[in-house]
Amino acid sequence: MANDGKLTTDPASSHETMLDIEQYLHMYEQILKIRYFDEQVNELYKTGKMPGLAHLYIGEEAVAVGVCEALQHTDYITSTHRGHGHCLAKGAQVDRMFAELLGKAAGYCGGKGGSMHIADPETGNLGANAIVGGGAGIATGAAFSSKFQGNGRVAVCFFGEGAMGQGVIYEVMNMASLWKLPIIYVCENNLYSEYTYYRETLAGDLKARAQAFGLQADEVDGQDVAAVYLAAQRLIERSRSGEGPGFLVCNTYRYMGHHVGDINRTYYRSKEEEEDWKTNRDPVKILAAQLTRTSRTDVSILEDIENKVKKEILDGVEFALNAPYPPNSEVSTHVYA
Repeated sequence: MANDGKLTTDPASSHETMLDIEQYLHMYEQILKIRYFDEQVNELYKTGKMPGLAHLYIGEEAVAVGVCEALQHTDYITSTHRGHGHCLAKGAQVDRMFAELLGKAAGYCGGKGGSMHIADPETGNLGANAIVGGGAGIATGAAFSSKFQGNGRVAVCFFGEGAMGQGVIYEVMNMASLWKLPIIYVCENNLYSEYTYYRETLAGDLKARAQAFGLQADEVDGQDVAAVYLAAQRLIERSRSGEGPGFLVCNTYRYMGHHVGDINRTYYRSKEEEEDWKTNRDPVKILAAQLTRTSRTDVSILEDIENKVKKEILDGVEFALNAPYPPNSEVSTHVYA
């Protein structure tokens, strides 16, 4: 570890800012937690222990971690159908996350929300949403509430590039700009809207769409958590100070299928493309290289973190498998329609 306790990111990149090592070791832990969590989710699905489907976040971890690291505990987020990473990065506990996916009473929504509807108000997570772009109105409403109350909170709305085809995104960006709401719209461009390359459905520049509404917009390498964090931090602090909404395009890639049942993906993208991203653009490898090369963080420190995370994940799975289901009397509780 460097004597000054700081990490200098890759000089070849556009961000040569000095960064706190302990914070980035924490982000390394968070990235691994999301990676190993979703790998276990895949195993639970394949072994028939998890009901329904899940949309894995493997490959995109640096986006959720980088953005949420720049948020305060009381700030808000809304998530997506591919939302495990957002929930964990904002502070959700592994055991309760697994319990929710398995339909157990100890889950964040009592086992009733499942993979695509996890919410955790205690950490500011206003909920995942199975509707594409469905969190946009919720996050913008939270930002309006924050401004009205003057509590200094910022909201972040995560969504995939496919949501840029939904009208609600443009309606809320228009309102957020007019009212200078404290909100950041984070577009996770993983290149594929389900089974379609995004350039077949989205014309023009994604960042320019937000700029047309007067939003402060930026674009970043979504595989580099340091780059994501610094870009998000700038937009979040600007928004928190009353200067209005921001928009961040994070260029990333999902290593797995659209959902756990999407096994053979060669009809819409090549195995060579997948392997290239896994080999050369893995957020875990990128951050590990920055830590060990530039700051001289000992490899053993990263190994200790990895072992700690693996144990936490396995303990979480064991907890969820052994946890009880909700009683039958709960079947109509929290049902409003």
